[in-house]
Amino acid sequence: MDLLVYGIGQLAIPTGTAARRGPAQGEISLLRNAYVLVRDGRIVEVGRGRGPRSAGPTLDAESRLVTPGLVDPHTHAVFAGNRVQEFLARARGEKYTGGGILTTVRATRAASEEELVQLARPRLLRMLAQGVTAVEVKSGYGLTPEDELKMLRAIQRLAQELPVTLVPTFMGAHAFPPEVPRAQYVQVLIGEMLPRVAEEGLARFCDVFCDRGFYTVEEARRILTTARGLGLGLKIHADELAPVGGAELAGELSAASAEHLLHASEEGIKALARAGTVAVLLPGTAFLLDEPYPPARELLEAGVPVALGTDFNPGSCPLASLPFVMSLAVLKLRLSPEEVLTAVTLNAAAALGLAHELGSVEVGKRADLVVWDAGTFAEIPYWMGQNLAWAVIRDGRIVAGPACPSP
Repeated sequence: MDLLVYGIGQLAIPTGTAARRGPAQGEISLLRNAYVLVRDGRIVEVGRGRGPRSAGPTLDAESRLVTPGLVDPHTHAVFAGNRVQEFLARARGEKYTGGGILTTVRATRAASEEELVQLARPRLLRMLAQGVTAVEVKSGYGLTPEDELKMLRAIQRLAQELPVTLVPTFMGAHAFPPEVPRAQYVQVLIGEMLPRVAEEGLARFCDVFCDRGFYTVEEARRILTTARGLGLGLKIHADELAPVGGAELAGELSAASAEHLLHASEEGIKALARAGTVAVLLPGTAFLLDEPYPPARELLEAGVPVALGTDFNPGSCPLASLPFVMSLAVLKLRLSPEEVLTAVTLNAAAALGLAHELGSVEVGKRADLVVWDAGTFAEIPYWMGQNLAWAVIRDGRIVAGPACPSP
């Protein structure tokens, strides 16, 4: 079915099918008095004026802003339980160590697959209502073969049910289970978990927490090299807590993304630039942990493509608002609104291997759009903590927002 979106006051988009870096990350195409014509979920025409006659439904944007659907390239949205006490402890001044991961592991192990689906569904729908049409979701709160597979199957079910593109990432290397010796668990990851994940087609990527107190560079290299041999893309939680060489490893392996990077070294940043690896920055985590913000401007100036994500999880970042992250990126990372828009659309899609499909509003791409109750894209980060998404369109269908048709 066709959909014609017309009366667009400002259509603001990055362009292309690959991540943008350096000065190009701040280059945004602006089209005023625009329309977008969709057919069978794909964009078939973009232009000025009222647009062609359409036999299908139409949506008058009434001079509002339109952007691509937002993409969140880093979440842990499937879990059970919460860590309210840890949150309150940090408010009293205690430092984050990552040890609370095992609290969520215990709760998630105790939950059934069906319970995980029921818990995650409203979280993802709340993200959709804020303009997020694609979300990466990691496992990593199971730390046994069956519990990790349970999480991935829950993600698979949610992807089939919800009007959101979900990208599953296997992250059995999130922490170490207390009941298994470290070396033995690494072997279980390599010899049992990864082959099963690949055989069942349950994940698109493999991620490893390469940091102080977690996986060493050599352990991460072994796990990720095995994952690559099984056909999975590579991601690395790198240098969040200390400069351990995670960014250098991401560059060495040409990983799709390196994530966090609060303490990335100068050499690590150069390695990311050489490889074209996307830096997925998570300023919400730094905000909530009261830690230094990631070196966004240094990464951009070095030629590293920068994306932004929420890191939504029950411990270090119980924040599921990508628009709020956009506000932090302007205020704390000193990114321009143009650089931020690219970071949450085209570059975030590139971090998920989807820049050929998502992240811009161009002929041939999937019709994921957001009509915002705003006049310019700078208003999204400006109106902090407010949901301006008026109509969220995924694959050419209005799926959320005040303009969404009643069921």
